[in-house]
Amino acid sequence: MPPKGSPAHAASAAFRSLHGHDPHGVWSAPGRVNLIGEHTDYNDGYVLPFALPHRLAAAVAPRADTLLSVATLGSDGRIQQAEPIEIAALHPGSPSGWAAYPAGVAWALRDQGIDKGADLVIAGDVPTGAGLSSSAALECAVTLALLGAAGHPEPDEHDRPHIARLAQRAENEFVGVPTGALDQTASMCCVAGNVLFLDVRSGAAEQVPFDLERAGLRILVIDTRVKHAHSESGYGDRRRGTEKAAALLGIDALRDIPPEGLPEALTTLPEDLAPLVRHVVTENARVLDVVTLLKQDDIANIGPLLDASHTSMRDDYRISTPELDLAVDTARSAGALGARMTGGGFGGSAIALVPSNEQQAVEKAVTAAFDDAGFRRPRLFTGVPSAGAGRDTT
Repeated sequence: MPPKGSPAHAASAAFRSLHGHDPHGVWSAPGRVNLIGEHTDYNDGYVLPFALPHRLAAAVAPRADTLLSVATLGSDGRIQQAEPIEIAALHPGSPSGWAAYPAGVAWALRDQGIDKGADLVIAGDVPTGAGLSSSAALECAVTLALLGAAGHPEPDEHDRPHIARLAQRAENEFVGVPTGALDQTASMCCVAGNVLFLDVRSGAAEQVPFDLERAGLRILVIDTRVKHAHSESGYGDRRRGTEKAAALLGIDALRDIPPEGLPEALTTLPEDLAPLVRHVVTENARVLDVVTLLKQDDIANIGPLLDASHTSMRDDYRISTPELDLAVDTARSAGALGARMTGGGFGGSAIALVPSNEQQAVEKAVTAAFDDAGFRRPRLFTGVPSAGAGRDTT
């Protein structure tokens, strides 16, 4: 059995309660924090995420027919079950709501010739709407579960990027959310104790050690509890803006602008597009600078780059919120070495790089600042670089 209290254990127990027998297996996938490299993925750029210990688990058993049955275990302990769906009848837009995510995975796998029916029960502890990629964790866990139920072997490191792309396709084309490759790749490919340095254009990935404990540091995650939804936010507008800018500049993607070429590019762009381009080009450079420092075992000095990233997202990309700005500014004032919002923006979470002995003071200051501002109290926890998706012990 998976460890008691884990999402995998909860999913397995809920499966037995609902279906009267054990699942074939349980697979889980983590949420993620992006250390730096925001909105660069759909511009063929660089990203630097790590997986969180928070996970979504999918317990599964094959069916004799071609129906997909999906149920979720809520935080209140109740099981919500959707109407079984004929896999052959799946198409973008139907079903909608929460069931669209697992259905979208089954739809993407159907195009790969995998269309066997399955019963799924999903449980997890990745905060939703917090910019920590709960949807990608769900998609990756369900993808592995459906592959496992269909008799496919566990994926190796070479298979994982392909599986991440399948999960991304489910979100982009079935659910209709225009995210880049960052979230699903992080959930599938991250390794405990490391950040994942990913070149989205080439697919080249490198695990870069990120030993916070040895450095006497921690990543504090500050969930502002301002819910965001990519499909309902300005995320798509920003993506379309960067694609329009690339077309006007006659390049494939903004990744093709080197830092030294930025001033000239900005002079040729409309006023509304120039700040978007400036963010993407400078953010790519910041990712490379952070990787260089990490390889020099100099974690403490990435703080100013985190700060600059937040300023760029606030002022150029215009995706921050008063709550995110307050979290970042307060954390810095209370002793953080650097802080920034993380994720797609318009709500969600911030991260702060804090000395271990200053974490309690930073947490207290952030909570007090939110109270004074009349904001809902944030959820605070330590972001520990954790393992990517996989099968849980049964």
